[in-house]
Amino acid sequence: MPKNKDYRLLIFVFISSIGYLILGYYTSRDQSFVLFATYLSLFAAYVAACRYVPDQHIKHFVYAAIGLRIILLFSTPALSDDIYRFIWDGRLLANGISPFAALPIDYIKGEMVSIPGLDATLFQFLNSPEYYTVYPPLSQLVFWLAALLSPDNILGSIIVIRLVILIAEIGSIYLIIRLLRTFQLPAKNVLLYALNPLVILELTGNLHFEAFVIFFLLLTVHFILLDKIVISGISWSIAIGFKLIPLIFLPLAIRRFKLQSQITLYSIVGIVTLLLFVPLYDQSLIDGLSSSLTLYFQKFEFNASIYYLFRSFGFWVKGYNIIGQLGPALGLITFGSIFAYSLTKRRKSLLLPIAMMWALLIYLALATTVHPWYITTLVALSVFSKYRFPILWGLLIFVTYSGYSSTGYTEPMHLIILEYVVLIGFICYELYQNKKPINTPS
Repeated sequence: MPKNKDYRLLIFVFISSIGYLILGYYTSRDQSFVLFATYLSLFAAYVAACRYVPDQHIKHFVYAAIGLRIILLFSTPALSDDIYRFIWDGRLLANGISPFAALPIDYIKGEMVSIPGLDATLFQFLNSPEYYTVYPPLSQLVFWLAALLSPDNILGSIIVIRLVILIAEIGSIYLIIRLLRTFQLPAKNVLLYALNPLVILELTGNLHFEAFVIFFLLLTVHFILLDKIVISGISWSIAIGFKLIPLIFLPLAIRRFKLQSQITLYSIVGIVTLLLFVPLYDQSLIDGLSSSLTLYFQKFEFNASIYYLFRSFGFWVKGYNIIGQLGPALGLITFGSIFAYSLTKRRKSLLLPIAMMWALLIYLALATTVHPWYITTLVALSVFSKYRFPILWGLLIFVTYSGYSSTGYTEPMHLIILEYVVLIGFICYELYQNKKPINTPS
């Protein structure tokens, strides 16, 4: 790299390294001022890098992106406590017990057999001890691996999970580079994902398994482009095996492939997905997973948009929270909307990742729960499009962390309203500016 250009990389790495050290090791989620000041600094450096870095220096910033993730290797997730449920489930599996067999609170009450490591120390960190686990079999496999390699040490388990996620993240960055080249899109677009602070903090930092979903969805697209339907179906199934959300993309194959290829793809996805559940299969799996999914649609609510509007109407008409009826109804509307979207003729001309982006946006718009890490998949898919609203959302959604305090969480509704007003306005602006979608056949 020419000396007169060194400052760009050095300044970016310096600012970002300090930011990730602060957020990874010295900040809790109830320290709002430090949290937001640091995140805004990281985001400003990110935008500057994506906008001003010359094409010939892209690879240096990709290496920097990997290095920034490595900085977080020994940190304990500060913005999410999901990791403790991961460790709890993993320790159960390491002792030959299904994580769906009982609730965490049952073990603490002494109603189940005593398991090493499942004690009050770990239990106090769980955010949902009275709910069954909701994580599919391949996520459980990673939990088990972490417990196997570090049975008695929480930080050790965290490092194991983070290393596996880091491998997936590096794989995703590589696949994005390959796919951008295939689609003849700007190589610099990879930085939109690789350097994104939300992606780095929520995946490598807070250990959310969207990292695996993103990798295997990108791998699916890669194999589809090679016309390897069977392998792409297996990859799609693996993505589902980590989180169930890739199921929403299945209707997109309806008008994209010939009938025989559709039958092959759906058959492979169905068979392989079922096989992935076989190692954990028993009645407790069915009961526990169905209970968790029911609770997700009928009880959990966080940072929603359309749902909150309907909920307010329900309070006005009924006088109580109608999530029990509204959650499942919105789930059906989501499926119907994505199915209808997949049938429109225009969708066949879109790149598959862009079609996935719009399908995921439909899901998130109608969801009762939208956590910050849900947006990371949207960011990954958007790099193949002209649309940058997922990038803006990655900045706006961070306001949800302002609701945390030392005593618990209170949703900052005024900030959530601002989040969605700005986001919807920007989406409308981009739709107006990009009336003609990218017309590259996939």
